[in-house]
Amino acid sequence: MSIYKIKLQQFEGPLDLLLFFIKRDEIDIYDIPISKITKDFFDYLNIIKQLDLEIAGDFILMASTLMQIKVKMLLPREIDEKGEEIDPRDELVKALLEYKRYKEMSEELVLLESDTMKLNFRGYNKEDPKENPPEFDTLLKNITIFDLIKAFRTVLEEKKSEPVHKINKINVSIEEQVNFLMSKVADGTPVLFINLIRDMKEKIRIIVTFIAMLELVKMGRIGIKESESFNDFIIYSAEING
Repeated sequence: MSIYKIKLQQFEGPLDLLLFFIKRDEIDIYDIPISKITKDFFDYLNIIKQLDLEIAGDFILMASTLMQIKVKMLLPREIDEKGEEIDPRDELVKALLEYKRYKEMSEELVLLESDTMKLNFRGYNKEDPKENPPEFDTLLKNITIFDLIKAFRTVLEEKKSEPVHKINKINVSIEEQVNFLMSKVADGTPVLFINLIRDMKEKIRIIVTFIAMLELVKMGRIGIKESESFNDFIIYSAEING
């Protein structure tokens, strides 16, 4: 089996994933349930490693940090110079708060830049959108990469392993699945991710299709937005509906 590696410059890091959990579960950032968040983190880490994303190393490092904190939470608390107990989660909380502030400021700057670019100054020549496809983040409407992985994980869990007596090599490529996805949205009609992979019996085909989808978003050819289903999302043609 070939190894499919994907590099997404805008892919969120481990702190983003923790903030995703905190927002999703309405967790108090100052009182993080470390056992639960560590379990959730490892569940997502397994999917990230399976997709062979180049940023997996950062997630593995964070997983190690969470495990250390989890162990310290089971031990008697250390006492600081003031005689107060030291919470093992303090450094993580500080890092999350600092990153959250940085991310919010970055988002504000992006919005400001977007508003500025809408102004047409004298001598301004509008560029061909095909030569400058939309940025990856702009094609994820009200949805994060972790929402996508959540849906992807749900699909894989539904594909229960069956007894295999004969192993057949499954030939599937990213290029093949890119063409498959584009054919499904060619007429401009949005489609649900679950419906696209419903008839796929092999996990490797689902994995390659998911990677092909991310590549198409990166290329600005398709976009993704929320669906009514909690564990699904909608794929649409950015070339037609962009």
